[in-house]
Amino acid sequence: MTTRVPVVEKILSANDRMAARNRETLDRAGLYAINIMASPGAGKTSLILKTLESLNGRLRLGVVEGDLASSIDADRAAAAGLPAVQINTGGDCHLDAAMLADALIALPLAELDLVLVENVGNLICPANFQIGTHLNVLIASIPEGDDKPYKYPGMYRGVQALIVNKIDLLPHVPFDLEYFKRGVEVLNPGVITFLLSCKTGEGVNAWAEWLVRQVKDKKE
Repeated sequence: MTTRVPVVEKILSANDRMAARNRETLDRAGLYAINIMASPGAGKTSLILKTLESLNGRLRLGVVEGDLASSIDADRAAAAGLPAVQINTGGDCHLDAAMLADALIALPLAELDLVLVENVGNLICPANFQIGTHLNVLIASIPEGDDKPYKYPGMYRGVQALIVNKIDLLPHVPFDLEYFKRGVEVLNPGVITFLLSCKTGEGVNAWAEWLVRQVKDKKE
């Protein structure tokens, strides 16, 4: 009887090798790259656009947009003046390293400081596939509920930064922020967390300033 485990391990191993090559490509270009993950509707594209606005030209951004289908998000990014590449996964619930490798070829890497990769909206699969970025960021949003760290521990463990979006809805949605934070702390102690609202702009500047420091530290 053929077992599935070695096949899965082989796929992940090949993906990890490609992810390492992506990191080398980014490092040679002097670029910092961030993998942005979240469930559908949490605000990935909205965060990218608000980040661009808040940075006010201090960093040159490029965007890779991952979706099952359509180019809606990439079109929004391009309309805002960002070099943008669309990846349609054709049904896959995550980006993998090979997909990002193809996208990087299409970006003007020499003209950029930071690449923001919007992964497919999903709280399971993206956690298992490294793509070669320097940082994994997860967006949680208030309407999703305060139990997500408890339901999707793998996603919350594997990130270096956490964004809680749509905090303007806290007065209107039954979301226990302390309960949420306790769940996160158990899985990822001390993870840097930003509370913000892409709608009102509250907290976005703190996130943008932190990004500037990350890119500056990488270049130094």
